Amino acid sequence: MPLPLFELGEATVNRLSPSYLAAHKPVALLALVPRAAVLFGAGALSGAIAKSITAPLDRVKILLQLKGGMQKGAIAEAASKGKLVQAFLAIGKEEGLMGYWKGNLPQVLRVVPYSAAQLCSYELFKKLFQDEEGTLTVQRRLAAGACAGMTATLLTYPLDTLRLRLAVDPKLRGVGGAITVLLKEGSGAAFYRGLGASMLGIGPYMALELSSYDLLPQSMPSFARGFAAALIATVSCYPLDTVRRHIQVQAGRSVAYHTAAAAILRDDGLRGMYRGFLPNALKNLPNKGVKLSVFDGAKKVLTVAEKAYDEECVAMGVVPPTRQDWRPAGKARKAGQQQPQQPRK
Repeated sequence: MPLPLFELGEATVNRLSPSYLAAHKPVALLALVPRAAVLFGAGALSGAIAKSITAPLDRVKILLQLKGGMQKGAIAEAASKGKLVQAFLAIGKEEGLMGYWKGNLPQVLRVVPYSAAQLCSYELFKKLFQDEEGTLTVQRRLAAGACAGMTATLLTYPLDTLRLRLAVDPKLRGVGGAITVLLKEGSGAAFYRGLGASMLGIGPYMALELSSYDLLPQSMPSFARGFAAALIATVSCYPLDTVRRHIQVQAGRSVAYHTAAAAILRDDGLRGMYRGFLPNALKNLPNKGVKLSVFDGAKKVLTVAEKAYDEECVAMGVVPPTRQDWRPAGKARKAGQQQPQQPRK
């Protein structure tokens, strides 16, 4: 019988057809989807779900960091005093249930490309930074995490600025209004206010989070590893995020990073650097646990699918495709290493 291959004109493409795989080995169908698309989808979906679930705590965290920001009334009073429960209840009382998700739309729009860019670029940078033997030192792994975090931040920063402004300014009622206000305050530059501080903060944070996830014992459940990795990074880098938020919320003016940091320490001491830490930890740690474990699971499923596809190729007498593996080269699966088998009759 003829081999079930894709054909394009007179040239035969060395790939088994979806109909054949569906009938003989369904799990291998995933190997037909471009790897980048699978990983992008996994990172984007997991990030969007996790952010939406934890949006109420995220908004409370921002309000506590900024002592209420531009809010008035009970919300501003509770946030300025650092009262987590009171601030949480005041949002529901003054703004209703949807107040907890105010600013979540730009956050979800941001997290879809951000999560995908961050996790996919981390795999890419790890590949670029590994040595000739395919191994990564701790220092190079940290560098890969920092580069991934800064790459994703640079691509999606305007959406983060929008989300922050919607969360702290009670006069705004939608994304369009926030865009108009920011344009009036500083044209396009207003969307990148605080970018320097963000890059300074996200580099070490993502370096610690992503490398810790890789280096923690593999025997730990993936969710627990993600939770622990986020805890390490959050405790170490939270003050950098607080300073960044203070710079972002300055209407119509740019504030130097060291100036904002000095003002926080002068007014509130070291404690001021950790304002909003508890709600941030409550929403961020499980958030990262879900995101990292889902992404890790997607890589494992894709590996299983590619192995099944290659086995089917060998069984049919077809040369398996050559792939660039995300794993270190010394451990990567190389196409054609399988033991030769007789084609199926």
